[in-house]
Amino acid sequence: MSVTLLAGSATASVALATENPAAAPAATVAPTAPVENLIVGYKSSATEASSNTAAADDAAAKGKKAGKKAKFDRRLGTGAALVNLGGTVAPAAAADVMAQFRADPDVAYVEPDTRAYAQAVTPNDTEYAKQWDLFEPTAGMNVPGAWDKTTGSGVTVAVIDTGYVAHSDVAPNIVSGYDFISTASEARDGSGRDSNPADEGDWNATDGECGVGSKASTSSWHGTHVAGTIAAATNNSKGVAGIAYGAKIQPVRVLGKCGGSTSDIVDAITWASGGSVAGVPANATPAKVINMSLGGPGACGTSYQNAINSAVARGTTVVVAAGNSNANASGYSPASCNNVINVASTNRAGERSYYSNYGTIIDIAAPGGETRRATDTPGTVTTPENAILSTLNAGTTTPGAEIYKPYQGTSMAAPHVAGLAALLKSANTSLTPAQIETAIKANSRPLPGTCTGGCGAGLADAAATVAAVTSTPPTSGRENTTDYTIADNSTVESPITVTGVTGNAPATLKVGVNIVHTYIGDLKVDLIAPDGSVYNLHNRSGSGTDNINQVYTVNASSEVANGTWKLRVNDNAGGDTGKIDSWNLTF
Repeated sequence: MSVTLLAGSATASVALATENPAAAPAATVAPTAPVENLIVGYKSSATEASSNTAAADDAAAKGKKAGKKAKFDRRLGTGAALVNLGGTVAPAAAADVMAQFRADPDVAYVEPDTRAYAQAVTPNDTEYAKQWDLFEPTAGMNVPGAWDKTTGSGVTVAVIDTGYVAHSDVAPNIVSGYDFISTASEARDGSGRDSNPADEGDWNATDGECGVGSKASTSSWHGTHVAGTIAAATNNSKGVAGIAYGAKIQPVRVLGKCGGSTSDIVDAITWASGGSVAGVPANATPAKVINMSLGGPGACGTSYQNAINSAVARGTTVVVAAGNSNANASGYSPASCNNVINVASTNRAGERSYYSNYGTIIDIAAPGGETRRATDTPGTVTTPENAILSTLNAGTTTPGAEIYKPYQGTSMAAPHVAGLAALLKSANTSLTPAQIETAIKANSRPLPGTCTGGCGAGLADAAATVAAVTSTPPTSGRENTTDYTIADNSTVESPITVTGVTGNAPATLKVGVNIVHTYIGDLKVDLIAPDGSVYNLHNRSGSGTDNINQVYTVNASSEVANGTWKLRVNDNAGGDTGKIDSWNLTF
C-alpha cells in the first residue's frame, strides 16, 4: 500500500512475533493497484512465525503455485513477514499469490504492502504572520491558556513523516530519530534504512512518475512543517510558537519519493513506541505520542492495526490525520484503524475544511486551515492568511534556506492534537492513551460553524483539557477502570459513586465509554442514574465494528449528581464477547 502525506534483503536472524495477529479483517484487503510486496502474518503456532528459513521456503512454494517468484524479504517489527514478488505485479497477479497464503490455515492474514502519501494541501503563498489556530476565540485551539500549567516537558513526540530538514526554530527540540525507508531510490540518500532521518526531498520530476495520475511536484518538507506545529522553540524572539514547545520531536522517516510503504510505516510505529525491529538499534527515547499525518485509500489492514495496538499497549498515544478527500474517513487508512485519535480539519470560521474527511469514526476536530472556500475556483488561493503557519524550507528539490510558510490539510490538524496530547502527558504522567483521548473529547467545545458528515466530539480546546487533567483528579469517584466481562446474551453493570457535587448533574453531562468488543451491533449501552432513570447511549448500531471508544453528552439536569451511577451493557447475541474496559463521568 502506498501512503501519502496528509499534507530490503532477507535476514538470517529470527524475529519472534510478540502478538497473535488477528485473522479475519485482512481477508478483505485486496490489491487495487500494482503490488511489489505482501505482508504475511503467521499464526503464533506456525513454524514460519519464528523461523525466517521456514517463511522463505513457504513464500517460494506459494509463489510457484501462483506462477510468481515470491521471496521472503525481512521480518517486520510486528513479527509479520514481508514477501517480495520479484518486481511490481498487476493487482490480479498479486491476488493469486495472496489466495495461496489465505488458503493456508497457518496464515492469520495477508495483505498488499500499499503506499501512503502526505495529506497536506499545499498553498502557494509565502506570507503569513498570525497563528490564529492557537489563540483566536472563534476557532483557535485555546493553547496559551494551557501554557501556565504545562509546555510538554519530558514528553517525546515521534513525527512519522518525511523526516526533518534542519531548521533553527525546531533544532533545540530534536532528539535522535531513524530513517525507515528501505529502498535506496525512494530514500534518495544512497542507502536503505539508517540512523539519519534527514529529509532528502520528496519531489517528482515528471507527471506519472509515481503512478497513473501523479503529478510532477517540488519537495514538501512536510515532516518539518508538522514538527514546528508541535514543538517549535518558543519565547526565542523568532519564528512561530509550538503547541508543546517544551516537548521533544523524534523525526522518523518513512515517506520519500512516491510516498512510503506500509511495511516501513509499521516498523516505524513499532520502533517509535519502544518496540523491537530486527536490524534496527533500540530506541533510546521512546515516544509517548506518535503523529501520523499520512494515509491512503482503503480500510485499516491488520498490519497497521497490530502495530498500533502494540504501540498503545506500550503507553503511546497515536494521532492520525483523517485525510483530505472530502469523503468518509472510514475508507482511508490508518485513519480507519482502532485505538487512534482520528483528527478532522476545521477552518478559521470553525467549519469543517472543505477538503477534510468526515464521518462517525472522527474523534476530534482541530485547526487545519483553508486557503480558499469550497465555492471558490479550484486551484485558487483566495485566503492564504487562513492556513497554518509553521517551519519549512525553501528548497524545491534538495534543502535550501529555512523559511516559514502556511500549509493547509488534515496533516496540519493532526499535530495540533498530538501537541495537546503531549501537554496532557506532561501535566499528568499517569494518563493512559485511552484517558488522553477521553479527556480531549470530553473537554472539547462545539464547532462554531458547521460540519456535514461528522467531526467527532467537537473542536479541541487545549486550556480546558489541561485544566481538567490537572485539577482535583476527576478519577476520584468519577471513573471506573475495573474490567467487567461482557458475555454472550448477558447484562453487566459497572458503578461509579459520585460525592461532593452540589445540586443536580449538568445538561451536558459527559459520559466517556471505553468498551472492547468484536461486534458492537450486539450491544445496548445505557447510563443508569442514581434514581434508576435510564439514558440510552448506544442501541445495537455499528454492525460488526470493533469497540466503543466515545464520549456521549447526556442531559441529566433532572438528576441529583451525588449517588451511584451505573453503565449497563446488554449483549443481545452469541458469538462475540468483550469487556467494559473503563468509563467516566465529567460534571
